[in-house]
This record gives sequence, structure tokens and C-alpha cells, in this order.
Amino acid sequence: MTSKSAAAAARATVYGYPRQGPDRELKKAVEGYWKGRVGADALRDTARDLRRANWRRLAEAGVDEVPTGDFSYYDHVLDTSVMVGAIPDRHRTAVETDTLDGYFAMARGTQDVAPLEMTKWFDTNYHYLVPELGPDTVFTADSGKQVAELTEALALGLAARPVLVGPVTYLLLAKPAPGVDADFQPLALLERLLPVYAEVLADLRAAGAQWVQLDEPALVQDRSPAELDAASRAYGALGSLTDRPKLLVASYFDRLGEALPVLAKAPVEGLGLDFTGPAAANLDGLASVGGLPGKRLVAGVVDGRNIWINDHEKSLATLGTLLGLAGTVDVAPSCSLLHVPLDATAERDIDPQIARWLAFAHQKTAETVTLARGLTGGTGAIAAELAANRADLASRAGSALTHDPAVRARTSTVTEADGRRSQPYGERAPAQRARLGLPLLPTTTIGSFPQTTEVRTARADLRAGRVDTEGYEERIKAEIREVIAFQEKAGIDVLVHGEAERNDMVQYFAEQLTGYLATQHGWVQSYGTRYVRPPVLAGDISRPKPMTVRWTAYAQSLTDRPVKGMLTGPVTMLAWSFVRDDQPLAETARQVALALRDEVDDLETAGTSVIQVDEPALRETLPLRAADRAAYLDWATESFRLTTAGVRPDTQIHTHMCYAEFGDILQAIDDLDADVISLEAARSHMQVADELAAAGYPREVGPGVYDIHSPRVPSAEEAAALLRKGLAAIPPERLWVNPDCGLKTRGWTETRQSLENLVEAARTVRTQVRQGA
Repeated sequence: MTSKSAAAAARATVYGYPRQGPDRELKKAVEGYWKGRVGADALRDTARDLRRANWRRLAEAGVDEVPTGDFSYYDHVLDTSVMVGAIPDRHRTAVETDTLDGYFAMARGTQDVAPLEMTKWFDTNYHYLVPELGPDTVFTADSGKQVAELTEALALGLAARPVLVGPVTYLLLAKPAPGVDADFQPLALLERLLPVYAEVLADLRAAGAQWVQLDEPALVQDRSPAELDAASRAYGALGSLTDRPKLLVASYFDRLGEALPVLAKAPVEGLGLDFTGPAAANLDGLASVGGLPGKRLVAGVVDGRNIWINDHEKSLATLGTLLGLAGTVDVAPSCSLLHVPLDATAERDIDPQIARWLAFAHQKTAETVTLARGLTGGTGAIAAELAANRADLASRAGSALTHDPAVRARTSTVTEADGRRSQPYGERAPAQRARLGLPLLPTTTIGSFPQTTEVRTARADLRAGRVDTEGYEERIKAEIREVIAFQEKAGIDVLVHGEAERNDMVQYFAEQLTGYLATQHGWVQSYGTRYVRPPVLAGDISRPKPMTVRWTAYAQSLTDRPVKGMLTGPVTMLAWSFVRDDQPLAETARQVALALRDEVDDLETAGTSVIQVDEPALRETLPLRAADRAAYLDWATESFRLTTAGVRPDTQIHTHMCYAEFGDILQAIDDLDADVISLEAARSHMQVADELAAAGYPREVGPGVYDIHSPRVPSAEEAAALLRKGLAAIPPERLWVNPDCGLKTRGWTETRQSLENLVEAARTVRTQVRQGA
């Protein structure tokens, strides 16, 4: 039996840690660098200090082996592209001229050069930059970042394990570069990429690495025999190297399934597996392949993606079973802690009863260390921690804060008819066109306008008591007047009020719904320097009073053009929150949908003729395994229809999605039964329009012609070219013209120029369509 030796060797580790610092120091330094207020050396010093602070904190907490290489100025997949020399030709000169500026140019673009495409990291709300590869791609090793960060950690006297994106996942996440045949498969470059990884591994060994972690989360998805064979070849080759550290191949976010025997047989020294949520099936899977005799298993038993406390007794039971299945068993969170905030103890305003139930990165680290101690020394070694954990779990399970009988009674009465519009699209579309009177190729924006310093100052002044509610609302009204006046002058057809009063598209609503709670310091990286504070969905959901009606109505009073009512949809309200894990997601989604339905009804009663319910997370939350998707899409689309189906036929329902691959949810998009959908399309060159056309999508579509995640101002000619490309797939009577996403993060100067160019492009193409050009 190996259990005694495995338990004696149990160590605590983590795969990665939040990068931003306790006061988002990294965000401030990077944005200061972009604005010229922070020099390159100062930025590097800030980054180094944050890395060292993280490592020291982990070590002081009892973590035996800290991760290196997970830190990033912008994105770890972009860092991997740099590591393997996969620099797009359009960025190569910039990178060679100034490594740091070239790096940020790939991430954000410049006025002259487009950035890399950005999309969601599996089913999380983190965005990565998509590698662009082609048959002519030449890989070259650049291990400077990885070696330097390992050296930093070793100099502090710490045991450190470099973490790299694995070669198979890197290639599976990539897409054909511009100009490359769309059928090109980046995985065909595997044999060309592996020698570069071999060189990096040798460099890390020479720098003192005992272990290197290679992350392969793409292998938890359904994979073809050819892709599984590629994984086998990759780790057969890397495992056979002589000049390398020990290899730990890690995967997370779901069960490995058919990829598990491939990795179990590979000539590597260890595996890191997720054992939380659906990935709990890895326990049976590991047993079915005969375990990992003589190898290291890093067991992810603490949920690295949610913020609820761990069930220690359940985790110890899992770990106890695993002791008989591996040479050694170490304890870790299920994935990088990048996906959770830093420290729950910083939240001073949360109900103390609820605070007992929360675990952020610091607390999850402590839970991991506790479980490693318990695995090594038995339950007696952590008796006090177990008793406290049992009490906290019981507190949550029995709390009146989590159960509202009125909400549950309402959800129990929902019928299928509640989720159907009174008329099909083909009958209601003419009524909407008659009511709105819009031109061909109507222009609109997605919702938010720039959140200026004045707006943020007003919000801060309200919180601090420097301005009263009346004074704050006058500032917001002034901002709305400016936004409406600009849109009218620019010639936009369907207006928005700009959302000046909203701190975040989810948090704003969460703060007005029962069952949610907001954090003050719970920042999580979404992309680059964009951080969000996901609210916590702790109990049953209801809407005490209208949330958006007064601001939408005020904006409409300033113009004769239609002003959209703007709401965040139920799936996104769940996906961009830390959702409760004590009931099915479908039940929670139905509660949120009914609360939003009340808001939609009140908007319509107030005279709003266009109501947009954003669902950017619909694709993001799609389960990674195909077998789990039908059930998810059933309740996800039902919750959207439940939100919107009560309106009159001549009220136009819009939805919006961005920065994801939509090809595999086209039927679900149709099932939403929205009248108009706007989607990201600029970076992907209108790919989604072609996909919708091929699927026979029958409703109106607004594929974005302005990439708002870049500071570039697209010219009118560029926007017109994209619009013409969209017209090749979508007929003009069903095509809208809009940006990719909301404009909250952009400045007013670039916003004005870009939207004026967008309107000019629409007018030009509209004239050409009418003339039959």
C-alpha cells in the first residue's frame, strides 16, 4: 500500500494566483505606462514587487511549492506566444524595436495595426488573446520571462514550480492567421512546436527548476482521436527528453474523460487533476485506468472558481481515496486562483453571517494548507479547523437568508406559455418596423458610453457623502443629456442613455435585487487591465422596485428617436457573479429571469419601444463537454424568453453577445427569439455573419464593425468594408450597424471619431444598396 507514504509526503500548492495586487497596483502601473506617466523600469519594479509579495504570502501561509510564470502584464496566453516566437508579422517590427510596447501592441493594437483577437478562456469570464498561426509559422524559443521569474523565486529561498500553457492546449486555442486558409489546423504544427518547448524546459532546468507544470485544460473538452493522438505524441516526446525537469501535466475545469488514459500512460512524473463539480468524475476515471502508481498526483479539491468555503470532510474523503491511486498525493485548488478575489477579510460591509461562508484566494490557500495537514497527520491534526468548518457549513444551510418562500412559490407556477411571445417573429417584425420607422441599415450602440472621470468622481462623492443624492442625480442627468445630444448630432438612429449611473453591467442590478450582495474589494481580472467585482449570489432573487425605468424615461424625454432600455440577462447575471452552489443553476436562472421580467414590463409601460437584454455570457457558460450542453441551453434560453416574452408584438427585443465563438450555439441564439442580436465581429472579420447565414438565422443581426477593446479609431472606409462583408451574408433589411461592445472603457475623443465614422460608413453603404451598387 502506498497510502502511508503518500500521506506523509502530502504538500500544499497552487497553480496560479491573482496578479493585480491588493489595491490593483498592476492595473494602475500598466495604465500609467500607456499614458506615459509611468516608465518601463517603474512598471517592471511594480510587477517584481507584486510577484514577490504573492510568493512570500503563499509561503508564509504554508504552501510548499509556489508557482512562477503565471504572472502577466496582460495575458498568459499572449506570454506563451512570445515564449514560442509566434509574433504576427504586423507586430514583429514593434516587438523587435521595443519588447514591452510591441507586447502591448499585440494586446491592444495601435492606430495603424490591429491587435490579436480576444475571446473567453474556456467557460470562465477571463479573456485570452488568440494566437495567430499558419503553415509558414516559425517557432523560436524565448524563455527569458520564465527563467527570470523562476530565478526571482529561488533567490527568495522558495521551492518554485514554473507554470506554462501546454503545447497541445496552445495550438488548440490558436486560429489561422489572417490570409491563411480557414481550414488550416494549428495542431498540425505540433512537431514544429515541441523542440521549442524542449528548449524552454532545458533552460528552466538549468535555472534550477525541479518541476515544471504544463497546463492542458483543452483536454477536458471533447477531443477527436487525432487530437488525443497529438497529446500522446506531445508528452511522449517531452517525457522522453533527458535534459528537462520533472513534468507535471495539469488539467482543470471539467473531467478529462478519454484524455485521462492518454496522460496517465505518458512518460511524465505527475498529473494535476480537478476533483470539483463535474470534474469529480476524475476520481472514478483515475481508478478505471489503474491510478498513477509511482507518480505524483496534485489533487484539486478546493474550488478555484467560486467563493464559497470548502467542505473539508468531503475533500478529505476524496483525498483519502486518492491515496491508494498514486505514488504521492498533494493538495491544491482546482485551478489557478486567478478567477477569485484576493481576500475576503477585506470586506467589512458584508453581513458577518454571510462572511463566514466566503473564501477568496487567501482563504482558499489556507484551506488547501489545512487539507494537506489533515491528509498528512489525520483528522486529529486539524480537529479545530474541521469543527469550525462544520459550523460554518451548517450556518449557511440553515439560514433564512438563502430561502424566500414567495420567490419559490412564484417560480413553481411558471409555465411553458410564459416563455413565448404572443406572435412569431415574421408577424411582429412588420409591426416593429412601422412603430420605429428606422432607415435601412439602422445604426445604434451597444449601451454604455465612456465612464468619464467626472462620472466616477460623482459616484465616489456620493459614497463618501460629499454630495447628496439630489446633487448626484443632477450630475448623471447632465451626462445623459450630453450622450443623447452627441448621438443625435452624429446621426445615430436608435439611442442609448449611456449608463452613466451604472458601476458595472451586473453589479448595478445585483445591488438592487434581493439575494445578491456586492463586495468592495472583490476585484477579478476579466482581461488586461479590466477588473470587475462579481457580486455574490447568496439567496433567492426578487426585484423590490424598478431599477432602470427612470433613467431610460428621462433619456427618452430628451429626443424623438427611440432610446433603448438596457438590461443584463439572467444567464450573464449568473455567469458574472459568484453563483450559489446549493441549488441547480436552472432554478437560480429562473428566479433572476422573473425579476428581470418585471423590469421589462415596467419599461414597456413607460413607453420604451426597444429593450435590449444582454447575454454576452450565453456562449461563455456553455459546458465544456457536449453531453452536458443540451440541458444547459434548455434552461439558459428558457430564462431569456421568460425575461422578454411578456412584451407586445411591436416592442422590439434586442440582445447582445461578444468575445466568444458562436458557431456551436447558433440554434440556441435562434431559440432566444430576440428580434435583433448584436455580436462581436470586427476582430474576427465578420465570421459570425457567415455562420448565422449558413445556419439560416431568420432575424435581424448587428455584427460589430468597430472593435472597442482597442484604442484604434477605425476609418469610415474600414467600417464600410466590414459592413459590405456583412451584407454578403445578411440581407440589408435585416442588418444593423453597431460597435462590437459597450463603450464604457473608451475615451470620449476616440468614441466620437469612431461613431461618426460608423455613421458615415452606414450612410455610404446604405446609398450603395439603394442604388444597387
